[in-house]
Amino acid sequence: MAEEKELKNLVIQGAVYKTTYTKRFENRIKYVTPDPNELYSFIPGTIIDIFIKTKQKVKEGETLLLLEAMKMENQVRMPFDGEIVKIHVKKGEVIPNRHLMIEIKPTK
Repeated sequence: MAEEKELKNLVIQGAVYKTTYTKRFENRIKYVTPDPNELYSFIPGTIIDIFIKTKQKVKEGETLLLLEAMKMENQVRMPFDGEIVKIHVKKGEVIPNRHLMIEIKPTK
């Protein structure tokens, strides 16, 4: 006799469907909304220089650090006016893709 599979709810744009999940779907990496107060590396590379210090107030557009990747220097800039909470990288450090570099908080 066939094994009964448990039906689970799948919600797509507010509509609820009863279905079974594949193992691959059940084990997928769940999406997490990015935190706008954390700056991650967008490419693997080396930290060339850091222009900020912890608790420093920084204006939108100011360069925070230089990240060298593929023989190019990339300026990481402040996305909004804020304060540096913590710096997670050091000058000369080689970092992977999606590495947390800086924690910031907005100022008003």
